[in-house]
Amino acid sequence: MINPQEIIAVELKQFESLFKEAVKSNVPLLDRILKYVVKTKGKQLRPMFVLLAARLCGEITPVTYRAASLVELLHTATLVHDDVVDEASERRGFFSVYALWKNKASVLVGDYLLAKGLLLSLENKDFKVLEILSDAVKKMSEGELLQLEKSRLLNITEEDYFSIIKNKTASLLASACAAGAFSASQDDVLTEKLRLFGENTGIAFQIKDDLFDYGAEDVGKPTGNDIREKKLTLPLIYTLKTVSAETRRKLIYIIKNKNKDKSSVQLVINEVKKAGGIQYAEDVMATYKKAALDLLESFPASDAREALSEMVRFTTERKK
Repeated sequence: MINPQEIIAVELKQFESLFKEAVKSNVPLLDRILKYVVKTKGKQLRPMFVLLAARLCGEITPVTYRAASLVELLHTATLVHDDVVDEASERRGFFSVYALWKNKASVLVGDYLLAKGLLLSLENKDFKVLEILSDAVKKMSEGELLQLEKSRLLNITEEDYFSIIKNKTASLLASACAAGAFSASQDDVLTEKLRLFGENTGIAFQIKDDLFDYGAEDVGKPTGNDIREKKLTLPLIYTLKTVSAETRRKLIYIIKNKNKDKSSVQLVINEVKKAGGIQYAEDVMATYKKAALDLLESFPASDAREALSEMVRFTTERKK
């Protein structure tokens, strides 16, 4: 089995160096917060997708490194803002920026990261990469707002759900892959193919994330957390569509009025499992996973192709 990080180990180090440089600031408070952000950032999956997509389509270039940095800057900015919106005290097992520095500093740090990303591209005239990734930021905002609107009314359809996750989660991964492909090839057909690959992978990734809410693994959030936050995800949407009218009314009542009660939340989880909601979501996830892998198969065999295949498998088989 190939290790994706080993394939691009040298390139990842170069990316990290550029990213650290990109987030430096002469303002002491800002610099202190940004150093904390860099220290606590995650697995760098999105920059890895940029680098591997570029390798699949040609050679990694300076544009590729800047695209990877832009992706990470945008992603980090959205996470900092998300923690303010969600009033989240933790991020990846560490205190969030929101918990340590509160609302004003968090919003401003997110804004700063967005601005730094825009400048990185504009100063180097990476206009196409900036266009690709700006579209993702627009879609992420639209996805979040659609979810907010639908969650209030508890009337999310399966179509709504896919519209939300395609925009909210998959768009950034799709744009990361597209930006990587374009940076190496300047080929619009290859860029679109990798965008679609990233979108399918991102949708599978989000369905897997939603399934954790019904499982026993320790994934950094309590089981039933989505239910407590009145988030209707695929297993629950399927269940509400297939159970009897009486059971549906009972489940909706719990989600609306008893979503903080542990035993009531557990009852919802049990009903989802009984109705086949978990299996349904797993089957749909497998469909998107296959679509992503099929797109890769159209490329010649290479280390980059195998590494990307491994990352697709990771998104659907991970334990957290």
